[in-house]
Amino acid sequence: MTVLPAGGPYFDDLEVGDEIRSAPALTLTDGAAAAHRAILGDRLRLPLDAELSGRVLGGPLAHPSLVCDVSIGQSTLVTQRVVANLFYRGLALRRAPLIGDTLHTTTSVVALKQNTLRPDRPPTGLAVLRIVTVDQRDRAVLDYHRCAMLPLREAVETGRTADLDAIPAALDAATLADAVAGWRLEELRAVSGGPLVGELAAGARWEGIGGAVVSSAPELARLTLNIAVAHHDATRTGRRLVYGGHTIGIAAGHIAIALPDLATIVAWERCDHLAPVYEGDTLFTDVELERVDPDSGLVWVRARVRADRDGAEPSDVLDWRLVAIHP
Repeated sequence: MTVLPAGGPYFDDLEVGDEIRSAPALTLTDGAAAAHRAILGDRLRLPLDAELSGRVLGGPLAHPSLVCDVSIGQSTLVTQRVVANLFYRGLALRRAPLIGDTLHTTTSVVALKQNTLRPDRPPTGLAVLRIVTVDQRDRAVLDYHRCAMLPLREAVETGRTADLDAIPAALDAATLADAVAGWRLEELRAVSGGPLVGELAAGARWEGIGGAVVSSAPELARLTLNIAVAHHDATRTGRRLVYGGHTIGIAAGHIAIALPDLATIVAWERCDHLAPVYEGDTLFTDVELERVDPDSGLVWVRARVRADRDGAEPSDVLDWRLVAIHP
């Protein structure tokens, strides 16, 4: 295992093949779930209703956004100095953790690409990380790639020129359906207000959902073990950069308003951060149903989020393509 410098590595400290597993494990609890919901506004039926969740899958489902946020937070040992997070690729929940499960995460460096040196900007580079999360029984939970922009120690050429377009994003539909194998979705159908998956049509759109203010950014970071300084320290810029999962989690709540009977989110096919989000921004989400597979219950959703900031022209901040299960 790689030993990281205090305060986290610079871009030029990293080498492809570095592997880090020194973040604390974290047990998913009712208290963590409630705090997470208070910040993001989660609206999936199963994490909210323990009795229904027990009938559907045998225990209280941990919200997939909480699971992903903890996994990402555990990976921030590598990205404490992060300037920006650019994208996630191929994130798939291999199983759905329950409240009471404990998550462990290993982070590996798989690609490095230095940005062009410019006299008007501090030197930076892009680090692609593979993040693998397992539970207390060493069962696979998550396996995905994240790209973070990190500063260099000095403005020098490092010769690191990886092709980041080669990072895989495609997900296998059978693997996604396996994430909810054995679930009794008929129990969820019984309380559904409709429509059911067979009645959904690709191309359906819901525009401008939300008007959700971004608040409690450092609290969310602390809750999920995220130690990236940019999400805690606003003294240098006057504005605190919000953790990307904060924006994604609010968007997930908006999607559940459009599709209130979703069982769970099983994957992020692509997730691109288009611009920074700051505390106090107000977020709106356009939701589009891109594809529906009634046989498996899989639905492919695109969420595009824009931020309204201090009366300025709204800006696009997130383009998220996800896969969910609908009864």
